[in-house]
Amino acid sequence: MLCKNCQTKFLLESDFCYNCGAKVIRNRLTLKNLINDFSEQFLNYDNKFLQTFIHLFTKPESVIDGYIRGTRKRYVNVISYFAIAITITGLEYFIVRSFHPEFLDLSAISTKGTEAFTNNILKFVQDYHSIVLMLFVPLYALMSKIVFFNINKYNYTEHLVAFMYIIAQLTILGAFIVVFSALVGLKMGNISFYVMLMQITFSAYCLKRLYQLSFKGIVLRTLFFLLILLVFYVIAIIVTMVIMFATGGTEVFKEMIEAQRAAQ
Repeated sequence: MLCKNCQTKFLLESDFCYNCGAKVIRNRLTLKNLINDFSEQFLNYDNKFLQTFIHLFTKPESVIDGYIRGTRKRYVNVISYFAIAITITGLEYFIVRSFHPEFLDLSAISTKGTEAFTNNILKFVQDYHSIVLMLFVPLYALMSKIVFFNINKYNYTEHLVAFMYIIAQLTILGAFIVVFSALVGLKMGNISFYVMLMQITFSAYCLKRLYQLSFKGIVLRTLFFLLILLVFYVIAIIVTMVIMFATGGTEVFKEMIEAQRAAQ
């Protein structure tokens, strides 16, 4: 009998291929088999995805530092986990836009006259969410490397790995929070502050565990990180405005200026 994956010959009574480890499939594909396969792959406790998701909360150093040090069979590898996060985010945006578009209202955190501008930035981020997430990783890794300039435990590439896991985890968790909030009638403007606080807290928690810092140590470095983030945020706003101008977004700024004048 030949393995359907690697064409290696094995015994007829074998359940797994000794060469590639693939499970031997003898039955035709049915709906029941498909459901069972999905359950085995994603819903059982021993599943790599669930183990990775749970352990990034309970012992992130085991997942992140383990991957960096070479332990790469116990958890989902960083590229795959990040890809899963992007896929879940795409599904989240589809659900919200299709069934709860009112959730995307940011008027609760916008000053009078800037609602259109804020909502257009949100739409831009959603339209290019995959690219935005991928750009965040090297940016946050650079900021983290600056914050921990006097501790040479990890190089820049290893910071990339850390933030790929961190951002992926926050993205997956955020998708569930967004969908649940939309279902109960909340709007993005109502939860944005708490989501941002969660992101900062979780990132600090992971870095604290990775670097084995004291509470005071991680607080000081988090404040330093936020200061650097503010600088990059201002630069990002300027770049976004330039892009919007270049792609015909000047009407948004005209409407914002007119709305502010009317408010005055």
